[in-house]
Amino acid sequence: MRRIALIALILSLITVPLLAQAPQSSAKPAIPVPHVAALSPAAEQAMAAVDPEKIRAHVKFLASDLLEGRGTGARGGDIAAEYIATQFALYGLQPAGDNGGYLQKVAMLGIATQDGSTFALLPDKGEPMNLRNRVDVVAMDETTKTVDDVDAPIVWMGYGIDAPEFNWNDYKDADVKGKVLLMMVNQPPSDNPKFFGGKALTYYGRWTYKYEQAARLGAAGVILIHKTDMASYGWNVVRNSWSGERAYLRDDPSPKLKVASWIQLDVAAKLAAACGMNLDEMMAAAQKPGFKAVTLPAKLKFHIVSTVRPFESSNVIAKREGSDSKLKGGAVIYSAHYDHLGIVPGMAGDNIYNGAQDNGTGVGILLEIARAFAQAPQSPARSVYFASVTAEEQGLRGSEYLGLHPPVPAKEISLDLNYDDLPPLGVPEQVNVSGAERTTFYPTVERTAKEFGLAIVPDSQPGAGHYYRSDHFSFARAGVPAFAINEGDKYQGHDAEWGKQQARDYVAKHYHQPSDEYYPEMDFRGDAVMAQFGIALGWQAANQPATVGWQPGDEFAKKRLATSN
Repeated sequence: MRRIALIALILSLITVPLLAQAPQSSAKPAIPVPHVAALSPAAEQAMAAVDPEKIRAHVKFLASDLLEGRGTGARGGDIAAEYIATQFALYGLQPAGDNGGYLQKVAMLGIATQDGSTFALLPDKGEPMNLRNRVDVVAMDETTKTVDDVDAPIVWMGYGIDAPEFNWNDYKDADVKGKVLLMMVNQPPSDNPKFFGGKALTYYGRWTYKYEQAARLGAAGVILIHKTDMASYGWNVVRNSWSGERAYLRDDPSPKLKVASWIQLDVAAKLAAACGMNLDEMMAAAQKPGFKAVTLPAKLKFHIVSTVRPFESSNVIAKREGSDSKLKGGAVIYSAHYDHLGIVPGMAGDNIYNGAQDNGTGVGILLEIARAFAQAPQSPARSVYFASVTAEEQGLRGSEYLGLHPPVPAKEISLDLNYDDLPPLGVPEQVNVSGAERTTFYPTVERTAKEFGLAIVPDSQPGAGHYYRSDHFSFARAGVPAFAINEGDKYQGHDAEWGKQQARDYVAKHYHQPSDEYYPEMDFRGDAVMAQFGIALGWQAANQPATVGWQPGDEFAKKRLATSN
């Protein structure tokens, strides 16, 4: 513990001057504590302890330039992990990481595409299309080779989906081994919730699935066509997310692509035209059943130079032991990722991606929930774990590792409640718990929201696929019932349209941008309400006689059953 004490002293010397700069006028009236009938006085005391200004203090520090954007495997990210571990220690929570400490080491490989790489589309007729890195294309060699070359035919794959439960297979009768697959993000449009989830994006629509499936079938590479409305974010988000080092789990045995790439929409349109085709018509045809993959009269020629760096990053895990001698071996987990994009090289001007909202807010909430549980006079029946994970921005790598190496067996984890990117806009009147309806815990969620005076609203952007974009998905893949807690669009003093406009502005101007910074005007009362709501839910889940389950027929129910046997 001497190491933790030393870190605590160092961090106090760093953070006290920073926090002292916060204007006193930023403080808001205290938030009320709702009465939840199913909760004990100890749980109500925990909720009452939540302080929005403490959340502010954490966000202010984590988003400071000192932490250099909290990059995975970078100095700032390691400082963030030590800061979180130190807070857990100061709260008196038990360490739940490796070797009696708070840190769970995650062995990773960092891969960064170098400027000497070249990427050319070569139609059989017409001039070669030499693409500019970070302007026309972003690309990565996932195989960990430092130098590689690809000279392969291009196959138009539509969505690149094989979904037998929806009777959809873009790969049917297609020979893709050793080839480069051109495809769209997203999934076939539908208003039928039984067909690709209707308007809600399934995992089949995520870029991660596209890469994974193509690699499984032996493709050399994938070229994803970026279209803002289909990706749900602009090209600048793709560019910023893929311009620096990308991290992979070091011991991941799954197949990898030589070319994992994105291109701009207009580049894809030019390629189609050079092949005597029309991209709009190609995309429209791919949305209909019976689509057949087409080998284009074109090749990809790619010379890629990469740096490959082995390193370790850390998940940070603490617990408060449960009070029931029979149930304390089980768990409820709160999660939030602490990493962001770090410092992205080659960008003009401010290139520190501070990540205040994404996800300083989630970590601030997690720490405040942890403090409230630690101070409660009694713990719930099951043990409660607090996990701040690394490498979410790299493809959920930290939570993927945690799902494979949980602090207790997955079958004993009743629920994961995740916090990611919660806008500090004031007191919410709505809550979003997308995915909770897939679990047997949903009636408790509904009742608790009503007691909080919060209307449960669906995701206002169902096509963005948020359920598959944050760390609760890693727990779900391990069979653990999991969902994220976030605010809706309606805030006190504003109509819902105001909230929607704030969300649109954030995605357009600040999401994965250097401008996602801390500002004194931020109002953290809403984040505090979400912390209280999470305490109420987690406490009830920890006290249930039986663990939470998935609804029958859910895509994760089989995994839950397998872990229980």
